[in-house]
Amino acid sequence: MGVGVHVFLGKGGVGKTTCAAAMALQLAEAGEACLAISTDPTPSLSHIFEVTGAHREREVHPGLFFTELGLQNVRDLWDEKFGRETYSVFSSFVDIEYGDFVQFVTSVLPGLNEEFMVDYIRRLALEARYRHVVWDTAPLGQTLALLGMPSLLAQHLRAAPRIYAHLRTSGERKESVMAVIQSWQQLAEECMEFLRRDVRLSMVTIPEALAVCQLDVVVDELHRYGLEIGRLIINNIVTVTDSPFLAQKAAQQHPHLAGLRDRYGALRPIEIPLFPQEVRGVERLRTVGRLLCPSPPARHRVASP
Repeated sequence: MGVGVHVFLGKGGVGKTTCAAAMALQLAEAGEACLAISTDPTPSLSHIFEVTGAHREREVHPGLFFTELGLQNVRDLWDEKFGRETYSVFSSFVDIEYGDFVQFVTSVLPGLNEEFMVDYIRRLALEARYRHVVWDTAPLGQTLALLGMPSLLAQHLRAAPRIYAHLRTSGERKESVMAVIQSWQQLAEECMEFLRRDVRLSMVTIPEALAVCQLDVVVDELHRYGLEIGRLIINNIVTVTDSPFLAQKAAQQHPHLAGLRDRYGALRPIEIPLFPQEVRGVERLRTVGRLLCPSPPARHRVASP
């Protein structure tokens, strides 16, 4: 039985971290060892799980582990896979310290950070230490930069011979530079294939004009790259209208909800109400988890890592 990889996408502030944490909890309580990963630059999984301290594959509930990975962790992953080899090539004609070189490369190329996060999760799936991996992604603009990586690198490869012809270095060095860039392109293509074949994408939105507009654009962009949304979650729906404020809010949401139900009805959108309290801790996460997974998977005992 393969590892289930679940990716939660959404603009900032729509509740995707809450949904990711709730689903991870639901899976763990069904007896399926689960790792929740956040790659948001301002991660909040620890806040939602109400824990402090180190956050690398830490168990926060029986069978539920979580990790928060920031930019420095991504740079470490890049360094591990390509760093020294790439630096040995480029340092022959660029005078730059190694630490500055790693920071430059991982910051300047759009989508490179996300590419290495996908590769990291792909390797986790291959290791099969967990039955499920739930990924709470960075805000949409950063995550979608990943989609353009293969074509971006392909464009560079087409221009590279003209650029490197002017470098004052040996032909062997020029070939090494080309080989490094080609290896990045191959990794980008492998990551895209992994996303298409092995990942379930869940989009989280809220019934507000800007969020709905962005959702339509993003769904079209994903479709262009052969990626399909498997589930739509509509969060923060006002269901109680016992005050003028809530009644007005519900009225504002109504046309957006109707539009979402009409356009994405085939996905059977999951609707999550607006809760009076902040969703933090196991008990409140369970409530959301039951809405996300009304029929939890059959209990399947998996040894904890």
